[in-house]
Amino acid sequence: MKGMKGKKGTEIRGAGARCDGPTGPLKGIRILDLTRALAGPYCTMMLADLGAEVLKIESPGRGDETRGWGPPFQEGESSYFLSCNRNKKSLTLDFRSEEGRELLLALAAKCDVMVENSRPGSLEARGLGYEDVARVRADIIYCSISGFGADGPDRDRPGYDLIAQGMGGFMGFTGPAGGEPTKVGVAISDINAGMFSAFGIMAALFHRERTGQGQKVDASLLEGQVAQLAYQAGRYFATGKSPEPMGNDHPTIVPYASYRARDGMINIAVGSEALWGRFCKALDLMGLHAHERFGTNSDRVQNRQELTGLLEEKFSAMPVEEIREALDQHGVPNGPIYKLEQVLNHRQVLARDMVVDVEHPLAGFVRVTGLPVKLSGSPGGIHSAPPTLGQHTDQVLRDVLQMNEETLKRLRARRVL
Repeated sequence: MKGMKGKKGTEIRGAGARCDGPTGPLKGIRILDLTRALAGPYCTMMLADLGAEVLKIESPGRGDETRGWGPPFQEGESSYFLSCNRNKKSLTLDFRSEEGRELLLALAAKCDVMVENSRPGSLEARGLGYEDVARVRADIIYCSISGFGADGPDRDRPGYDLIAQGMGGFMGFTGPAGGEPTKVGVAISDINAGMFSAFGIMAALFHRERTGQGQKVDASLLEGQVAQLAYQAGRYFATGKSPEPMGNDHPTIVPYASYRARDGMINIAVGSEALWGRFCKALDLMGLHAHERFGTNSDRVQNRQELTGLLEEKFSAMPVEEIREALDQHGVPNGPIYKLEQVLNHRQVLARDMVVDVEHPLAGFVRVTGLPVKLSGSPGGIHSAPPTLGQHTDQVLRDVLQMNEETLKRLRARRVL
């Protein structure tokens, strides 16, 4: 991929990063980001990718705790931190002090959105809750992300992804049949909460555009998990029974699972009766298509074990590529099961600019995932690497608050910055 230089000399590789500075529908929106770990940073990264200016506030000397999460590190920089903090500006500021609090409020007055993921009530106790910030910026969008939400009996419980996956039901039906509860292999409750928060912020910005009114956005890890229970919740509502782990089988569609072929595994998704007919034709299984026990999807679900045994017998004599070729010829959805190395080097992933290299001032070129949503008229992009701790403190305070060098030196001497 051919590299190019951004305005600050940052080299970016990959078509998905073709911008010298912020571009996208949120260009001109400024966000005060008090978040750390994953849910909040993922939210603000999504908004930064779409053009928002994100001012990431970090503790002097320590920063976001994910800066220390590793190994692996890349030239001393945590791969975890690098994965979810691109396109942001880092400022160090100790807002626990009165001077730091006043400085933070001065920044908030210049911002459209503030995002935080502290425990409910902790910022309010410091005079930095929604009502406090709204006094300096009446139309602020103030987003709070927590483990369990701003109210309710569990509001004060600490929340992490593993806890939310367990309490949100996902672990109860994930894993092999008869096996132990299993979490999803990425921090899905954090990522869901971040995405739902970004969605809420966008809706609130749209409302403000029409009415001039700001508001508070309240999102949590637990609620994001519950919202994504989808058809699993529907199964419980319909039957009164909690779904059990089924491995890679679909609870209400058959065949829709992972199957072992002669030389590996393959995923097959037969999601309609038309596909069932094409599936049977592709693999010379018309006898199964005509069988009364497999005539409809409902029949196949009820006779899942019998049908699965017959299919596994068929697949055991065929290599994966032979199965894929036959199914592709008849338009039946199928695919291999890739290791991450294969995913991130796959031709379709690369063609869609989902892997981008960006030059970091300490770590050299770091590789990040691209933007999953492409806008034809106002595309976002990746314009800067994840920041070093406090990289933009002086720049932002000069530009946003017109602070002079003497004041910056005084604040740094008092360890406010």
